[in-house]
Amino acid sequence: MANAPQVFATDAAETEAVIEHGSVEHVEPELFGLAPFQVVAVAMAVLILIAIWKKVPGLIVGGLDNKIAGIKRQLDEAKALRTEAEALRDEYRRKVAGAEKDAEAMLANAQREADTIVAKAEEDSKAMVERRKRMAEDKIAAAEREAVENVRAHAASAAASAARKLIAEKHDADADRKLADELIAGI
Repeated sequence: MANAPQVFATDAAETEAVIEHGSVEHVEPELFGLAPFQVVAVAMAVLILIAIWKKVPGLIVGGLDNKIAGIKRQLDEAKALRTEAEALRDEYRRKVAGAEKDAEAMLANAQREADTIVAKAEEDSKAMVERRKRMAEDKIAAAEREAVENVRAHAASAAASAARKLIAEKHDADADRKLADELIAGI
């Protein structure tokens, strides 16, 4: 044992255990006569007893229960939000379908109105053509009447002029006197 390290104990309670492995000696520390693994086991047992005495498992279980309850609340809120979102989606789908139907109805109504306007415009244009045709015919008829009246007036004027001339040539002053006397006597 000349080459073996020496371990000095500072406490009287501490002791050394010497283990021989072949020709080399190994010294293991001890506490109150317990090997290191026994000290660790006792420390763990004390720690577990203190944890049980202070109700640490209950706190851990309570914390986990609170966490689980919080997660359940969040899941319930998520389900409610999902239901609400699906309801909104369905509502907007209905609105879109309604808007498409309204757009189709508006398009059909606009087409009917356009057809009505085109038909009315055709009727109005036909009526305007007929009215203008009648106005032209009336103008032509008025021009014809005016022309006939002008011809008649001109003919009457020419006839009066010719009659004056004929009377002046064939009728003298004696014949005028005689005619005037007959007219006066007839009155």
